[in-house]
Amino acid sequence: MKNNSDDYVTRVSSDPAQVPREAWNALWAIEPEATPFMRHEYLCALHASGSATPETGWTPAFITLWRGDTLHAACPLYRKAHSYGEYVFDWAWANAYEQHGLSYYPKALVAVPFTPVPGVRLLARDAPSRQALLQAVLQFCEQEKLSSLHLLFVSEADRQASQTQGLMMRHTVQFHWTNTQPGYADFDAFLTGLSQDKRKKIRQERRKVAEAGVRFRAVTGPQMSEADWDFFYRCYERTYLEHGNAPYLTRDFFARMAQEMPQHWVMFVGERQGQPIACSLVAVSEAGAGGVAYGRYWGALERVDCLHFEACYYQPLQWCIAQGLRRFEGGAQGEHKMARALLPVRTDSAHWLAHPAFADAVARFLEREGQGIERYLDDLEGRSPLRQAQG
Repeated sequence: MKNNSDDYVTRVSSDPAQVPREAWNALWAIEPEATPFMRHEYLCALHASGSATPETGWTPAFITLWRGDTLHAACPLYRKAHSYGEYVFDWAWANAYEQHGLSYYPKALVAVPFTPVPGVRLLARDAPSRQALLQAVLQFCEQEKLSSLHLLFVSEADRQASQTQGLMMRHTVQFHWTNTQPGYADFDAFLTGLSQDKRKKIRQERRKVAEAGVRFRAVTGPQMSEADWDFFYRCYERTYLEHGNAPYLTRDFFARMAQEMPQHWVMFVGERQGQPIACSLVAVSEAGAGGVAYGRYWGALERVDCLHFEACYYQPLQWCIAQGLRRFEGGAQGEHKMARALLPVRTDSAHWLAHPAFADAVARFLEREGQGIERYLDDLEGRSPLRQAQG
């Protein structure tokens, strides 16, 4: 515990549960770009369930700034022993360090583990508090002799604070779907806004799933049974194992979500002949107009042509339209999502490297990479699936 120049008291917590839930969530509630993944309950569940812990390479060092009993700013910081579960890839940077006999790990990460969703990372009452928090984070990194600091998928306010502190910016591309105002009447109305070939393709894909005898039901969090969660986890785990990896998240993590954040989840269960065969899980910020949905996880026990598209895109989009949600975010990467009317969006991260020579080299790399990202976005814009874009 220490005082900084702005008379804040800085605390570093090795367990997110050490930070009072009410104080953390009060900051979360006033952020315009807050997501469910920055709630105190979500971050605590990652730790308590054994998903993001020192044993899995995520050592929490949550940083909070206080004046008296009032929390003014906070962020989830992790000492990382690897670069898994981040979705902003720096393996080449780590390899360069190793080739020069230097240690890249441990590094510092301000992010939500395993969650490539853009949003606020530096919770703060105001801009000065956000700046003070980032200064405290940088001071922590220097004191702990960490190689670098990485803030991933940041909000606009975080980006401004990072640039003011001299951090380097990096850009990636995601694909998001946006509802129209006042909103599509139904899924068919949404399809009319697409080019003819995209409209035809989506209808063909949905028909294949229907003709295979698969029907879906949507279940919102409070109505999900333990059997629903068990089936979901069976699908989720199988998807990872089929790719040769153990799943990042434990069954206990989802049990905690069912208990502590049920209002933030929707499950789409695909059934054939009365038996569940596939499942996708979507997070939601809030129900109704103004809400945002986040595609997160999926899995299947049987192979059905186009089942992935139906479970992960068409069912969630249909539900978002019916509920009046304004946006559906499709997760990291995936240019194929454009064919389902998820359009490219630039996402930002901020980086600081302690070693001056490597910082200079990375800055030059990021400038070249950033130019490539801008060209890529321009190219994607020219291939928009929207009907009006074809003039």
